[in-house]
Amino acid sequence: MSVGILVFPGSNCDRDVRWATEGCLGIPTKFIWHESTDLSGIDAIVLPGGFSYGDYLRCGAIARFAPALTSLIKFVNDGGKVLGICNGFQILTELGLLPGVLIRNKQLNFICKNIDLCIESQRTNWFSEYQAQTNIKLPIAHGEGCFYCDDDTLKEIQDNDSIALRYHSNPNGSTFDIAGITNKKGNVLGMMPHPERACDADLGNLDGRKILESLIS
Repeated sequence: MSVGILVFPGSNCDRDVRWATEGCLGIPTKFIWHESTDLSGIDAIVLPGGFSYGDYLRCGAIARFAPALTSLIKFVNDGGKVLGICNGFQILTELGLLPGVLIRNKQLNFICKNIDLCIESQRTNWFSEYQAQTNIKLPIAHGEGCFYCDDDTLKEIQDNDSIALRYHSNPNGSTFDIAGITNKKGNVLGMMPHPERACDADLGNLDGRKILESLIS
């Protein structure tokens, strides 16, 4: 089983993810440049955090047109697992693989700290190893992490049991305290917190390990 990490100009968490998946968890991992359309031999894909294409226009707005994402759509439709972290979550919403949008934080500031989260759903195997309503702590680092959707979209997300993670103390103004969601099929997860930064025992937090292990479970 192998994991591919899509790399865009401006990605800055790609190596963090590889350190976590390959260095900490022993999962074979390779980088995939944004201009490549070859996803052969890959069992799961991570869209890492950072500032793809410098976040020109808005976060993820240009990255959604990268050649690799044409292949990503087919990969998802064929049942492949995709995890979008921070900027990766923003790209997935721009691409239409996840509902809603990510906008500027309510206080218009960049937030970088550990945050308490609640696992809201066990519907997908991203969180099947956790008990319902389990509390975890993960780092966040974003300026445009406020998840927004209209009332109809929120109802649809709730009806589909697609809310994966919620903030205990909402740091950015996200609708319904949402920190992460899945698609209806359950093979795509987008989340603003960084599980790859909570996988190393030397850092004192292992709460992100099971999420990344779910890439190949």
